[in-house]
Amino acid sequence: MSTARRLHHSYEDYLQLLASSDAKLEYCDGEIFAMAGGTPSHAELSVAMSSLLRRALDGCKVYSSDLKVHVEATGLSTFPDATVVCGELRTAAFDRNAATNPTIVVEVTSRSTEDYDRGEKLSHYKQIPSLSAVFIVSHRRRQITALVRGPSGFEVHELRSGESLALASPGLTLATDDVYAGVALEGE
Repeated sequence: MSTARRLHHSYEDYLQLLASSDAKLEYCDGEIFAMAGGTPSHAELSVAMSSLLRRALDGCKVYSSDLKVHVEATGLSTFPDATVVCGELRTAAFDRNAATNPTIVVEVTSRSTEDYDRGEKLSHYKQIPSLSAVFIVSHRRRQITALVRGPSGFEVHELRSGESLALASPGLTLATDDVYAGVALEGE
């Protein structure tokens, strides 16, 4: 009889492994996962979102996928494709490189991460009190799923070509066509 044993790593183990790794690593519930590498279109979409957010949001800072985000309520530490922080950056007491107060996070999907980005990972993000929006940018079609925090929770907006969304806080208008301009998607 064979039994599978799950290794449990401490957060300190994670930080040590992360410091010596060439890959980005995610941590949750004592498990460490290597994050998937991206395609050229994935990289373009990440930069497009970051650039648009930076131009649109005065008083906020836009960070690349090098900024780690820690979800205090669930213990997830991960590297979104882009992160916006409006106001002073706050970090975890045990990890000064992990932001705890993102205002917006952006995930660009890939074949290997789409279900996770739209499911379990999104559930973690929704536990961040400072978070006002999550943008999930599709790698397959010109579509952005915008989850915007409202009075009764997160409202879902599916933005396709020709559509845009205006957010009051932070003040932002996001147009799908601007994000996908000049980007050749997988399979095109």
